[in-house]
Amino acid sequence: MPVPFITVEGPIGVGKTSLSKAIADTYQFHLLKEIVDENPFLNKFYENIEEWSFQTEMFFLCNRYKQLKDIKRDYLDLDKPVVADYHIFKNLIFAQRTLQQEEFEKYKGIYQILTHDMPVPNMVIYLNASLDTLMKRIALRGRDFERNMDPAYMKQLSEDYEVFIQHFEETHPEIPVLRVNGDDFDFVLNDEDLKLIIGQVEATLQKRSLHA
Repeated sequence: MPVPFITVEGPIGVGKTSLSKAIADTYQFHLLKEIVDENPFLNKFYENIEEWSFQTEMFFLCNRYKQLKDIKRDYLDLDKPVVADYHIFKNLIFAQRTLQQEEFEKYKGIYQILTHDMPVPNMVIYLNASLDTLMKRIALRGRDFERNMDPAYMKQLSEDYEVFIQHFEETHPEIPVLRVNGDDFDFVLNDEDLKLIIGQVEATLQKRSLHA
């Protein structure tokens, strides 16, 4: 049985890091958190997406590549379980939405070179929620660069995630995808909701028969 490598994914503000940390604490798995605040282009990106999207996406891609390379060497190859608050496929979701076609083709080529031998999760938890819920949670966490987040951008991003996760399920039938509706489950403020989700994770871990 492959060592557990769980990915929690979903649009901005849905609670990926909170749930990943709860799972890591429950099972004593290593927690892999994506680098966000350190991106020097984010403020400029949200002020002018077209002008700063390529720099922003390349920063994320290079940092996530380095993180996954280290995780493979230091944890997965040593049979140490990992839960991550992102899947590197999210880079394509954001890049395809924000980059011009010519830039996206260049970006996609670099992405494919860097990720072809990266570790693939053997369980995905997909979080989604309504636009109202996402915008409220973004406001609550108070990141400066997210204060002027365009609701239309968030709505499109959420739809893009839904399309991408459906494609992922079709192309990776061997990897279970656990869907969680953030409107129905407040796993940050409600312990019972968190217990229900952890129970579903436990059931999936118990019955999994997955490929690495």
